[in-house]
Amino acid sequence: MSEPRQTAAGAPAPQQAFAALRHRGARIYLIGSAAAMMADSIEHVISYWIIYERFQSPALGGFAVVSHWLPFLFFSVWTGALADRFDPRRIIQLGMVMFMLASLSWGVLLLTDTLREWHAMVILTMHGFAGVLWGPAGQVLVHDIVGPAQLQSAIRLISMFRTLGLLMGPAVGGAIMLVLGPAWGILFNVLIYVPLTLWLWKAPYGPHFSSEKRAQRQAIRGFADIFETICRILGNRIVVTMIALAGGASLLVGNAYQAQMPEFAHDFGHDHADLSYSILLGATAAGALVAGILLESRGVVLARPQIAVGLAMLWCCAIGGFAMTEVYALAVALLFVAGFLDLTYNSTAQTLVQLNAPPEIRGRVVGLYHMFGLGLRAFSGVTVGIGGALVGIHWSLFGSAMILLAVTTTLMSLMIRTRPARASPGG
Repeated sequence: MSEPRQTAAGAPAPQQAFAALRHRGARIYLIGSAAAMMADSIEHVISYWIIYERFQSPALGGFAVVSHWLPFLFFSVWTGALADRFDPRRIIQLGMVMFMLASLSWGVLLLTDTLREWHAMVILTMHGFAGVLWGPAGQVLVHDIVGPAQLQSAIRLISMFRTLGLLMGPAVGGAIMLVLGPAWGILFNVLIYVPLTLWLWKAPYGPHFSSEKRAQRQAIRGFADIFETICRILGNRIVVTMIALAGGASLLVGNAYQAQMPEFAHDFGHDHADLSYSILLGATAAGALVAGILLESRGVVLARPQIAVGLAMLWCCAIGGFAMTEVYALAVALLFVAGFLDLTYNSTAQTLVQLNAPPEIRGRVVGLYHMFGLGLRAFSGVTVGIGGALVGIHWSLFGSAMILLAVTTTLMSLMIRTRPARASPGG
């Protein structure tokens, strides 16, 4: 794949609308990924209902959240290393198989009436590992499919399709449960993962089809890879800044405020799970979806670190404003803006990480980004949730957003002070 034409600042030249969708392989992968993301969301909908109906255990519900994010914290770099060493298509397929086994296990155990709490814990853990296998390998494969020129478009579209899958998941999952029941519904969910899994078998992408020069494969050394990867990228200010940005946002705020939305709805005078509550829950997803459509329709390229950090600063202000407003309409508007900014700065940061990662360890670097950007979400419930128990949910979310704003302001000032040249993809 030839290198893209670059602007004077080093960012890819302006793109056509929905640039990545003009690539046949990207279209197939994005549609298959959207279906798999919807299936992931459907499984959450059905499995959480199963957990509540069978066990009514808040602790098991909490374990479901922890088991989803902790694998990203501990194993993202390792699975990224797998994507460097082996064919990322096979790593993704392994993740898909684990997703299917999780859904299959729920269904069989329900039909045989043998489901126990320890079964649920094992299945939830399997589901978490399936996600971490897919994440870094999926990003590496996208780079192999579209190349650097259309990378930001592809990453933005993946985020947009993921949001679409998350929006459709509850509706489709609820309909499947209504028609088939939880057991047969979650067994039907297995079939949704199949198209992407089969396409990846012969898809002409990956290291064997890429013209990009790669260094000799490195051995996978477990957690030692984390420290070695950190050492390799310490001199790359762009990658370090984007990882620090993702980690700070994940640790301090993440998406923990979504779990507190019932209390926010109560404080706005909406005590029941009605349309007003649903609008609050869906506002950020709607903003993200609009961001993806708008930016892609205009072929906007934002691959600059200052833009990513600046957008994150605005995101902090939107979240902080939502935390403190007493006006329902303004709260919805601020959540919509937050969703718009979230997709925009995150897709920009991911693009910068991929463009500036050394090719021979791209999977490890992407894994490191996932480790900080997703794995630390396991602890955002502490800063927002437990903090809310002490000072109230409004003040805890506002305080977390303002601390993050201070962090992002510091990152911006450091970039302005040092004004580093753009690091090359090799370092």
